[in-house]
Amino acid sequence: MAPQAGFGAFVNIDSRIPSPPLILQKQSHALPDLPTAFELDELSKASRGNAPSLPSTPAGSQTPRSLHELEMSRPPSPEYHDAAEVVQTWTNPPINKWRLLSACLMNLGNGMNDAAPGALIPYMEKDYKIGYAIVSLIFVTNAVGFIAAAPISQALQTRLGRAKTLVLAESLMAAAYIMLVCRPPFPVVVVSFLFLGLGIATNLAPNNVFAANLANSTTALGWLHGSYGIGATISPLMATALVNHNHPWSTFYFISLSITLLNLLLAFLSYRNYEKDTPSINPLHPTPSNPNPSPSRSKVLKAALTNKTTVLGSLFIFCYQGAEVSISGWVISFLISYRHSSPSRVGYVTSGFWAGITLGRFLLSPPAHRLGEKRAVVLLICGATAFQLLVWLVPNVVGEAVAVSIVGLLLGPVYPCATAVFAKLIPKRLQMSSLAAVSALGSSGGAVAPFFTGLLAQEVGTWVLHPICVGLYVGMVGCWVGLPRVVKRRE
Repeated sequence: MAPQAGFGAFVNIDSRIPSPPLILQKQSHALPDLPTAFELDELSKASRGNAPSLPSTPAGSQTPRSLHELEMSRPPSPEYHDAAEVVQTWTNPPINKWRLLSACLMNLGNGMNDAAPGALIPYMEKDYKIGYAIVSLIFVTNAVGFIAAAPISQALQTRLGRAKTLVLAESLMAAAYIMLVCRPPFPVVVVSFLFLGLGIATNLAPNNVFAANLANSTTALGWLHGSYGIGATISPLMATALVNHNHPWSTFYFISLSITLLNLLLAFLSYRNYEKDTPSINPLHPTPSNPNPSPSRSKVLKAALTNKTTVLGSLFIFCYQGAEVSISGWVISFLISYRHSSPSRVGYVTSGFWAGITLGRFLLSPPAHRLGEKRAVVLLICGATAFQLLVWLVPNVVGEAVAVSIVGLLLGPVYPCATAVFAKLIPKRLQMSSLAAVSALGSSGGAVAPFFTGLLAQEVGTWVLHPICVGLYVGMVGCWVGLPRVVKRRE
């Protein structure tokens, strides 16, 4: 026992086993007091700003017991127009390269359609034995198509999606070209231009929205509308070459039909997963903290149509398209009537005009972006006005042909620069409806102005083209100056 006693002096052995702690009951008041999501957010802000911290959670508070309480404990869901988005580029996601190509090819087809009548009108008048006033009806029905498409563009996009909307647009254009290649009676020609207006307006608004929301939107829009210029440059050349080789004027529309069918296929393949790849601008679903997240489509359309930028932008593009298409459609008739040239000699002047527009959009859009779109547009319009006066007042066919090309060069960057400014000023939730209205109502100027030019030309002569264009340039400057100031948007 002595050894045990000695060992016990060094180690104290206690045979008593202490009672274990009580088991923690699964009751809500026994859980630790956890801060809510709102408090965590405030604590994070306080730690970053060295602000005093919030008081701790009061004793006896409970954590949420249900999903509803959890939802109510959070701050209100953010409004959809306050959400931040990642700006896409033309290479990210990779399919955007094909989408931009598809948009450019569709706009190339649009340009071919808009520029061809300038070269074909003298032959249509001879074929149907009609005058300036009657043949101008094709511009009127084209405008009606544009206007009819304005209120339905947003609804089509929502109901069908981007791919099917573009397929519908190209199908309408294909139907119109099928009518034209049959060389039908003139009333059917007039109806076909109604379908062309519907189709072009339906594809133009989504393509403008797509390009305007890419990084460096002015350059993307320059490529988009530069493609329009390429189509408008080559179509008078092809149309003039065909009729000079004794082909009927309707033969040209076989080319347009082929390009439209190609665009239909490419649009479907490139845009079929567009909604999955692109974050939706639609509102969030209703939640207890955000029970009324979105206005109705009718309210969105009303807000878009009453937006100051939409109204002034529509008037601006109305004047721009009116001057552009009036020059394209009537400058050849002016040169034939007042400069006594033959259609075969001056049929290529229209191509020079559209070549100038194309070069302007590709070459002058980036410098205009660096200078500032608002300042650049005013300078470009003033330059175009000066050269328009030269075309009117200098009786020299060669000099006038060069001046017309320079007018096109200076007008070229105006459209992409203007669209980029409109996209900065219009809230994203209104962009589809607003830019559809700008494209449709504004582009109707490309029908109304040539129509009235034709009516006046029937009475007093085609020289009226030039004062009409100068007046439209003045209207453009007035609308442009009235636009709101561009500020950086937080969307």
